Amino acid sequence: MNIRILLSLLLLSGFFSCKNESKNEAASYSKIADLRERYSSGDYRKWPAPVLDSLIDKTTFEDIGVLPDMPYPKDNQKSKQKEKLGKLLFFDPRLSVSGQIACVSCHNPELAWTDNITRSFGHDRQTGRRNAMTILNTGYAEKLFWDGRANSLEHQAMFPIADPVEMNEELPKAVQRIAALKGYQAQFKKAYGDPEVTLDRIQKAIASFERTIKSPPSKFDRFVSGKSDAFSDQEVNGLHLYRTKARCINCHNTPYFSDNQFHNDGQTLFGTKDEDFGRYYVTNDVVDIGKFKTPTLREVSRTGPWMHHGNFPSLLDVVQFYDLGNPSPIQKKYLGTPRDTLIPENSPLLQELNLTKTEIEDLIAFIETLSTPTRRMRAPKLPQ
Repeated sequence: MNIRILLSLLLLSGFFSCKNESKNEAASYSKIADLRERYSSGDYRKWPAPVLDSLIDKTTFEDIGVLPDMPYPKDNQKSKQKEKLGKLLFFDPRLSVSGQIACVSCHNPELAWTDNITRSFGHDRQTGRRNAMTILNTGYAEKLFWDGRANSLEHQAMFPIADPVEMNEELPKAVQRIAALKGYQAQFKKAYGDPEVTLDRIQKAIASFERTIKSPPSKFDRFVSGKSDAFSDQEVNGLHLYRTKARCINCHNTPYFSDNQFHNDGQTLFGTKDEDFGRYYVTNDVVDIGKFKTPTLREVSRTGPWMHHGNFPSLLDVVQFYDLGNPSPIQKKYLGTPRDTLIPENSPLLQELNLTKTEIEDLIAFIETLSTPTRRMRAPKLPQ
């Protein structure tokens, strides 16, 4: 071939290549600009439709968004005096048999109201079997604990006190110890009208305080409320991936970023020393083997290590795990044994995602917008 013709073809090829790249870049830019405009419009009806699995009930599905006002039960309405009393009790180690462990021991306000360790230490430095969940925004939860054994914040408050691995105190004795303190009698009178100290009143006070532990508006909240420049292009794309290709929206939906349901996401650790059947221990129903509560993703970048076992040290580990579709083959040695009936089945919601490295980075960038700066809380002076 004539050298001039060859050079001409190469130059022409380069021209069209550059032209196509420019078109692709322009298309990508236009897509992000469109997504930015729609997601930050302040009108959720303008958002692109979420990509939902066929198993999701579309009639009850609620999309992500800004948190509504904190709900309160009819028998424990909002009260500043109960909140103040609840804060005292939350910080008071005298609810434990050793006098050294309080609710705040595992739910530190400077550590996003958790303890940032794999599994918490309790009475006599015993190690709990699960990672301590944050109590940030927990007033929006319908059931509490990884296995959902508590039906409300009020119900939840009694469990750590009596748990032998946590505070290890008999509930009547804990009540008696608080009732014997004159300083508390005055606080109970302010909160309830008389100085009587009961377990029910202790539970309601702690729950009232916990409902005040709510995230301030995050970068995500500001963006979807109309501040269109709050997000980078990467975060905009991450938000869109979250609701579409990455499939996060199937379980982490609602403004609480949790469906308040239970799913087996392949982390039963079947056959190991850390085996945990989760919800099954509460219901004794084999369909619940390996199911755990969907945790909120609000503040999640600050609440590691992650998962009920606390074995994931980074959000990248979490995202890559789900990207693989959570492969967790059951060891063949258990097949054909009496344990056959207890072999967990992963949720069909789990699928291989085939996310690119850039998409994973974008998704994590968006998830990080759900967290807010650390807020300190001064420990109160306890009644004597």
